[in-house]
Formats: sequence, structure tokens, C-alpha cells
Amino acid sequence: FRCFGDLDAPDWILAEIAYLSKISSVRMKLIASQVIASMKGQPLDYAKILKLTGDAGFDVSQVKAAVAVLEYILTNAAKYDCDANVLEMELQQLGLPKEHTTALSRPYKENQESLRLYLAQQTLKLPGLTKVDWRSEAILGSSLGKDVRSVSGHLLLETGGRKVAFEISQDKLAALHGELLAAKSLMDSVKNGI
Repeated sequence: FRCFGDLDAPDWILAEIAYLSKISSVRMKLIASQVIASMKGQPLDYAKILKLTGDAGFDVSQVKAAVAVLEYILTNAAKYDCDANVLEMELQQLGLPKEHTTALSRPYKENQESLRLYLAQQTLKLPGLTKVDWRSEAILGSSLGKDVRSVSGHLLLETGGRKVAFEISQDKLAALHGELLAAKSLMDSVKNGI
């Protein structure tokens, strides 16, 4: 499912879909709007949601489960930049009635960009490198008469006012370079959604 990052829906989501079906589609839209507002930093009004789910006969734990399901679905849909039409279709495949999927996807579509921006602001970010200095040394020989050819690198990295300096051998430098290229490739594939 695209809304779950091209993975299967978790089992607990499948189990809770039946509970969501008991709520009317109009109330589903109102609850989804409340959940989206809470995802963007506003406090969640459980009393209002309890009133909205009153006709379904939910107890407090079922209301919290319904809110958790909606929050999980909407967070992942925004995280994976899932189109509202795709979200609607995939939720129908999970067993949610069409009226409910339409009621859920409409507030998602209206808030998709602002939700993505808010979630991006909440993501852990580390400061970037501000300065990189390096030098290499090659030892071609020694007064001891041994053949001691070696190359080493010295790196000085500065990030956010913190300096880290280290020396690295030729073998370790080659391994570090390979690992950094692999990490960059992985980050690029995640960034591009591959």
C-alpha cells in the first residue's frame, strides 16, 4: 500500500477498520479533521470525539483506538506523500466503506501540504558541516632502511561549533569512502521515494 510506504497494512490497522466502519461518514470527516488538527500541534478534544462516536456505542478505549488508527493512516499517508485518491482507493481495499474513505480523504487532501510541512519541521535534523580541512601524508622511506611506504589522511571536521579531528590510514580511508558513498546512495533513494 502506497499510504504505508509500499508495505502491507499492520494487522492492528486491519482489526480496527471494522470499528471505523461503525461511525457515520459525516462524523468520520469531523473526527479526521480533529485528528489532523492535533497532528499539527493543536490539542485533541477527546470530549468532542466521544460525542461524535456516541452513536457507534464506543467506549473510551475504542475511541482512543479509532483516533490512533486515523492518526497512523494520515501520518503515513503524508509521510509517503500519498495522493488523496490513492489513499481513498487503498482504504477501500482494506475494507472501509466508500463513503468513509471519501470522508477521510477530503480533509487529508485539504491539509496534505500543511501536514507534510509540519511533520517535516518535527523531524530530527542535525547541523551540517561548516568546515572541512584535510591533508594527506605519504611516507616513502625510513632511515631504518625498511620499505615503509604508507599513506595517511588527516581530517578536521567542524559542525555547529564542534571540531572533530582524526587521522586515518589508507585502507580505512578507502573503506570510509565506500561506506559514505553507499550511505549517500541510500539517502538519495529514500529522498526520491525509490
